[in-house]
Amino acid sequence: MSPAKTRLRWTDWLFAAVMLILSATCVFLGTWQMERLGEKEALIAAVDARLDADPVEGPDSIQWANFDFDDWNFQPVTLTGSFRYTQTLTVFTSLSNARGRFSGPGYWVMTPFVLDDGGTVFVNRGFVPEQYQEAAVHGDLHGDDPGSVTVVGLLRPGEVPGFMVPEPNMSARIEWVRNPERMAAMTDPGLAPIAPFYVDLLAGTEGDLPQGGETVVSFPNSHFGYALTWYGFAIIAVVMLGFWLWQRRHAAPATGRDTSLGD
Repeated sequence: MSPAKTRLRWTDWLFAAVMLILSATCVFLGTWQMERLGEKEALIAAVDARLDADPVEGPDSIQWANFDFDDWNFQPVTLTGSFRYTQTLTVFTSLSNARGRFSGPGYWVMTPFVLDDGGTVFVNRGFVPEQYQEAAVHGDLHGDDPGSVTVVGLLRPGEVPGFMVPEPNMSARIEWVRNPERMAAMTDPGLAPIAPFYVDLLAGTEGDLPQGGETVVSFPNSHFGYALTWYGFAIIAVVMLGFWLWQRRHAAPATGRDTSLGD
């Protein structure tokens, strides 16, 4: 005769319901990560296509209020206007995997570029090693402000400063993030409006400073691994719940008798 099965209590069913809800939540999160994976792969494909495309005219100031960064990120663009070299500032970085000869600790050289059609775009002229920081901001690496020129580069959205980012060094003209709004605080207010993006210049002559063409094209893409993790949690939760319910059902029923020894 098979042993009697223990009847599950309402608390057992409540625990089972919670575990099933937890499992369903993990499945939902795994599915969401798979959707994000598809979006990320589509973005990477779009950027790859943009990088090989011919440059287009950069967006004018009228478009900046409702700017769509996804449609423009890494897009080669042309800008026509005038550099304001005397307003140059630098942004600290540490360049690895450099395409040019210089790398390591140093600075991005950011110069306002006043568009002929109005508005100002910060142009990243390239990288300089840290010992050239003062030369970059005091004119040793450029001449007087030129007339109207046309430049070509990759459009990049402004970087978002985290809460740990220090305040800029105004006297040395050093910033820590390529954020147009923060960088604008170091420049002449008459340059407004400032574009919500900046443009990385393409590579110039080998050995020249600033060293252009150092745009980092990188997209962290761990969504598939995250999805597998969430699906794994869902499977584990269901398996453990099934095992727990089986144990509860086959546990020896309490007899309710006093088994202590008497006199």
